Amino acid sequence: MSLWIIRILFLAMTTLAGYAVSQVRPEYVATSHSGLIGMVIGFGFGWLLIAVDEMLKGFSLRAFSATTFGLILGTVVAMLIDRSGLFEYLEYRPTRWLIRLCLFLGFGYIGIVLAMRSNKEDFSLIIPYVRFAPQRQPESLLVFDTSVIIDGRVADLVEAGLFEGTIIVPRFVLRELQQIADSADPLKRARGRRGLEMLNKLRRMQQVEVKIHEAEFPDETDVDAKLVRLARNLGAKLVTNDFNLGKIAELQSVKYINIHQVAKALKTVVLPGETISLRLVREGKDKGQGVGYLPDGTMVVVNNGQSYIGQEIQAQVQTLVQTSAGVIVFAEVKQAPAATSVST
Repeated sequence: MSLWIIRILFLAMTTLAGYAVSQVRPEYVATSHSGLIGMVIGFGFGWLLIAVDEMLKGFSLRAFSATTFGLILGTVVAMLIDRSGLFEYLEYRPTRWLIRLCLFLGFGYIGIVLAMRSNKEDFSLIIPYVRFAPQRQPESLLVFDTSVIIDGRVADLVEAGLFEGTIIVPRFVLRELQQIADSADPLKRARGRRGLEMLNKLRRMQQVEVKIHEAEFPDETDVDAKLVRLARNLGAKLVTNDFNLGKIAELQSVKYINIHQVAKALKTVVLPGETISLRLVREGKDKGQGVGYLPDGTMVVVNNGQSYIGQEIQAQVQTLVQTSAGVIVFAEVKQAPAATSVST
């Protein structure tokens, strides 16, 4: 929207410039309506430049610099050939002019094409002591949403060294956190305060740098749409706990990290026959069963473990059952060799 405001102002300026030129130099428009004709010419010139702007919308600054370099290189080669004396014998000037025109157009085109097809390493062959390479690696940017800040697990991942770079917290996310922290609902208020505490904890960490981004995007009303747009504009990864937000980002070719998926990938993998150590905390559904939990929250049902509730035991994994809530491990109490020898 702001781009079109600039274009409208530019059209107005070119129209006024056309009118001014028609009044200062009326001989350029030799009609009784010179002012109107000048305004039309200025307006048409403005629209022509806007059309060129639209055609070059996908033309990057790198492509422009490469095109300019190729054009200069082709022009220099054409100039060297033109001044080499190859065409001095031509006395007919129009023919020589046509040959020179073809030289400059042809080598200019070839230079542009070669420059566009080349990469930055190819330029070092032409300019040996100048390498078009960045002085440092691209900065890793991570855009955090409200849910992942409140969750708090991301702070542990940063401490473990799994996240590095710069954490971007948009101003509208910070404002949302403050609104949640000031909520009348005690649960929401606690979540909001936890999010602010986690944000302060991240700011104190040495592994990452936390920056507050001032982007607002007034034409977007939804916070998720603002987050995806900001991540796309910055070329950053979006870090979230929201499954739907992740899918929206994926549809718009924005990379994202879902902390729930990371936690799922880091779950302890147990196989039948392995021995695990856990504390039984309650009874199971069937008679004689005891239930305990692995550090990642996976439930373990131990047959004949009811008498060991409240104790740390060694159990041998028998089977794994996949349910909608996750994996349930079924195990048997394993007697230690020392306990066996004592009983005998």
